[in-house]
Amino acid sequence: MAELRHRPVNYDEAQAPPFVVEGWHRDRRVIEVGHEPPGEPVPGGLVETAAVLVNSYEFSDPRILRAAFHHPGGLVGRDMLLEGRFLFLRFLLGVRITAQLDEMRDGPNGPERVVGWSYQTLRGHLEQGRLGYEVAKELGTGRVEFRIVAHSRRAPIANPLFRLGFRLFGRYTQLRFYRHALARLHRLMADPPAPPQPGTDGLVRAPSGVEPGRFETFTLRFLHPGH
Repeated sequence: MAELRHRPVNYDEAQAPPFVVEGWHRDRRVIEVGHEPPGEPVPGGLVETAAVLVNSYEFSDPRILRAAFHHPGGLVGRDMLLEGRFLFLRFLLGVRITAQLDEMRDGPNGPERVVGWSYQTLRGHLEQGRLGYEVAKELGTGRVEFRIVAHSRRAPIANPLFRLGFRLFGRYTQLRFYRHALARLHRLMADPPAPPQPGTDGLVRAPSGVEPGRFETFTLRFLHPGH
């Protein structure tokens, strides 16, 4: 975690969407989480509940991706150490939250209130790009959605075995993460857990309530040095 503060974003934004789209995956995944009365978000309602779950990274499927970050602290500038899990391998990947949303937009069904945040990948990540998590409410209908909006591509990977593995399974795992994240947040809305609490080292490990797996001590962990 301490080292992440020295790592820059691992791509040139001028060579990424919306300026350059060739060679990039562009994704938008949406799930409805319920309805509130029309108008601005209700205090303590669905939007606020979903936003808390999103801000604390509770939506992530721990079988695919876990996170650690310092607490307390604001969202923008937060470094997060992600632990990607595949079979008996674990990959430590750094990202930084660089934008926070709380804005009005014109949506397909009228004005929307959108809250959320997005992160960018840091040097050493297996991917390059930006990933955003949004909670949006249609003010006219009261419909509330959770959205994942992203653009990404494979980063240069020196290790030929990892490079082949990412080419074969990277996109599949990415789309699987999106599906599980949407479904998990929808499920958590029915019985939201308490936000995860920091440990004695000041780090929050998310999602909350996850214990080490049965074969945790036998997995191999890699911190990709990047380029």
